[in-house]
Amino acid sequence: MLAEIGHLALILALCLAAVQAVVPLWGAAVNDARLMAVARPAAAAQFGFLLISFVALALCFVNNDFTVAYVAQNSNTALPVWYRISAVWGGHEGSLLLWVLMIAGWGLAVALASRTLPLEMLARVLGVMGLISLGFLAFTQFTSNPFERLLPFYPVNGRDLNPLLQDVGLIFHPPMLYMGYVGFSVAFAFVVAALLSGRLDSAWARWSRPWTTAAWCFLTLGISLGSFWAYYELGWGGWWFWDPVENASFMPWLAGTALMHSLAATEKRGVFRAWTVLLAISAFSLSILGTFLVRSGVLTSVHAFASDPERGLFILALLAVVTGSALLLLLFRAHTIRSTGRFELASRETFLLWNNLLLVGACAVVFVGTLFPLAVDILGFGKLSVGPPYFNTLFAPLTIILLAFLGVGPLLRWKRHDLKGLLRTLAPLAVLAMVAGFVLPYWFTGSVPLLVGLSVALSLWVGFTALYDIADKLRNKRNKLRGLAGLSRSYWGMTLGHLGLAVMVVGVAVTSYYSVERDVRMALNEPLDVGPYQFELLRLRDYQGPNYTSTQGIIRVSNPAEGFETLVRPAKRMYTVQQMPMTEVALMPSLIQEIYVAMGEPLDDGSWAVRVHYKPFVRWLWLGSLIMALGGFIAIMDPRYRTERVRRVVDARAGDADVAGA
Repeated sequence: MLAEIGHLALILALCLAAVQAVVPLWGAAVNDARLMAVARPAAAAQFGFLLISFVALALCFVNNDFTVAYVAQNSNTALPVWYRISAVWGGHEGSLLLWVLMIAGWGLAVALASRTLPLEMLARVLGVMGLISLGFLAFTQFTSNPFERLLPFYPVNGRDLNPLLQDVGLIFHPPMLYMGYVGFSVAFAFVVAALLSGRLDSAWARWSRPWTTAAWCFLTLGISLGSFWAYYELGWGGWWFWDPVENASFMPWLAGTALMHSLAATEKRGVFRAWTVLLAISAFSLSILGTFLVRSGVLTSVHAFASDPERGLFILALLAVVTGSALLLLLFRAHTIRSTGRFELASRETFLLWNNLLLVGACAVVFVGTLFPLAVDILGFGKLSVGPPYFNTLFAPLTIILLAFLGVGPLLRWKRHDLKGLLRTLAPLAVLAMVAGFVLPYWFTGSVPLLVGLSVALSLWVGFTALYDIADKLRNKRNKLRGLAGLSRSYWGMTLGHLGLAVMVVGVAVTSYYSVERDVRMALNEPLDVGPYQFELLRLRDYQGPNYTSTQGIIRVSNPAEGFETLVRPAKRMYTVQQMPMTEVALMPSLIQEIYVAMGEPLDDGSWAVRVHYKPFVRWLWLGSLIMALGGFIAIMDPRYRTERVRRVVDARAGDADVAGA
């Protein structure tokens, strides 16, 4: 009965999405306030029915209802209840239901948080989001129904959830990632609504900025959680492999980062409007492209959900409709997109332009490296593999240049700036950062590769210039009395975002060049040295889990020079239903250095193959991501993004006439 309730709610949500897509847009076209007012209740009702559908599917998992095909394929009676709940999105159909629930959730958030948004704009925004929901709900209903029954014959205990997914990472990583993916639909909807109205002034940029930043924050957290999950779950010790599905989430992140910066310029100075429109379309289109790569089977990946070509064609058609219609609308309105602001070479606008070019270039590098092998295969030229050397070779220089610009760009004024005077002021900081960037790694390790020295130096450069800028702003007469609290939340958000990137780059550079990795044979009571640490297998312990058997190694880790000693407990599990072995990594975490131990396979003489890693600064990767996301959330809370104030600003500007002189 629960499955039928969930299916009925899904059908009703599909009908409401059609209403939300058609009625408000038609109302905006004919200027009928009653029709436009349908947008809010339709968005709320659609979310309500999708929530009922999602809860019904979750209860089917909790109750072990194996007459539902999706539950039977992704659960088991021995599966712990928390994994049964997260298994709701552990496969294709359920994860797609979560996707459409989040689309509706973002639509509801826009409806509730935009009470003072002009009704015509709100109707168009929610109408466009209704169209997007309609497409994905149709995909769910007609190709990926999670409520199909297995009657009269069904398994008694279920096939079980993929052991790779039986981890706390499944609880948090996919929802965060989808929140980011789907969140870019709001920026897309605002852009399309602005194109439909023909009013591409600064108002839509300010309205969409906090929504874009929120989506970017969630995507940042989702990618970071996925990286950390792969790091400790797969047992190979890496945090990023340039896997095609990893790249599928990274491309919209790069486009979204460029979009945030372009929106700032469009809102403040009325420039880069065409850039901003294209980036908004690109960010969401790349999110749909990521869905296609994960669910079509065209690329092989440990992260892929499904391999159904028919489903892939449906998503590809949806991508073509969404992107193609938006680009055609942009072409139709191209004559109305004019940047009103003027700026000189030495200005913040110029540096934001370079920032966008670098981020779009980085996105193009990832796009080509990910899809070129697929194109070669489709054209019949054979199989081609593009691996980490391609990405690392092209990506590292772009990152270094970007860091160099980050140290200067935020300090510049809009329109024009005395760049020579600023560079004279910052020259000592540049020298200090360069010296420290090479001296510090050499002091601690005795060697410093060029790329490590440059990465650390430029990261310090970003930090030094940020501190200089804060001090300079505090010297301002208006800020003296209020101190640090006088600086806006958007400013603190920007600063934390840039510092987070610098922290991440230090982590990437240091751990990439100074990690020690060894695959060793480890017998009982035979110590061995890896880096500055000594490892000794003291004993083995077998135990029974809820749905697996496990062999756990008790390993002593010590550093005689520092008088340090502790025990780590890596394990090798065998999941009984699918007969699939899994590695449970033991970590000894620290912000400065990390020990990583993974059990391999037992050897004929009773010893074990063990993978031991010594990874300095690896935690800085995820610390930097958290700092960036925190900066984004702080920026969203800036009072100037409240819709009431936005409306007052729009009214005062009378349609953007004064932007050029701002």
